Amino acid sequence: MSESRPIRDAVETVIFGTETRGGNLFDVALLIIILASVTVVMLDSMDVYHAVYGDLFRALEIGFTLVFTVEYLVRLWCLRNPMAYAISFWGVIDLLAILPTFLTLFVPEASSLIVIRVLRVLRVFRILHLFELHEEYIEIIGLMRATARSIMVFFSIVIVTVVVFGCLLYVIDGPEHGFVSIPMSIYWAVVTITTVGYGDVVPGTPMGRFVASIGILIGYSILAVPTAIVTSKLWERLGSRRAAQTLAWNCPVCAGVDHATDAQHCKHCGADLEVPDELREQKPQLP
Repeated sequence: MSESRPIRDAVETVIFGTETRGGNLFDVALLIIILASVTVVMLDSMDVYHAVYGDLFRALEIGFTLVFTVEYLVRLWCLRNPMAYAISFWGVIDLLAILPTFLTLFVPEASSLIVIRVLRVLRVFRILHLFELHEEYIEIIGLMRATARSIMVFFSIVIVTVVVFGCLLYVIDGPEHGFVSIPMSIYWAVVTITTVGYGDVVPGTPMGRFVASIGILIGYSILAVPTAIVTSKLWERLGSRRAAQTLAWNCPVCAGVDHATDAQHCKHCGADLEVPDELREQKPQLP
């Protein structure tokens, strides 16, 4: 075993140990630096601030990049399998957060890539546990996975719909009314069916307006579908969780049922509960 392994394990506990005091302090400091760096990137993109504080923003950005670079290298150093982290989603995000600044130092033409630094804000999701939101985050991710197939079917229907409406307007109104190509017409269909309505391209014939009206009505109808799918699955999961948290036995006083497995008092009358051992052993696991 390497002599530095205990040190690496200790560092890993601080960096990746989200439930330790050291880990929480590290995450708080990291959160402050992330928010500060993203704020600098945003302000630097505004001409009024860039003209006055451009040099300061540049110096701060170099400082932030050095901090994130050291953090990235330390993460690789302390892990037993650094390559797994390097090619993981968060590893790639961490790398993309520091590369643009180094590229602009050696390749000035790459300055347009500097906006990629805003990806640092994604790292906030890693430390949601600081606000006791980690379980909710996991719940939402699980919900999206559970509804992924239904959402994909819905999305395919939307794609077919916008293609059909785009082609219809291309044929009906044509280039003289701004529908110069099928892709442009599909763009109009997307804007119309999603009820955004930029107004840069509009139907110019009575038939075109009629088709557009149908598209708008369809858009209002289909926008509610994803919400219904996700809500239905959410209630299903909540129902399963409530069922898993309860077992039915009678209160010895009022005969009330459906008490939580760890309940000590009746939720109906407040009497003491004596749960049979065989029922406690049957306590189901939460999903």
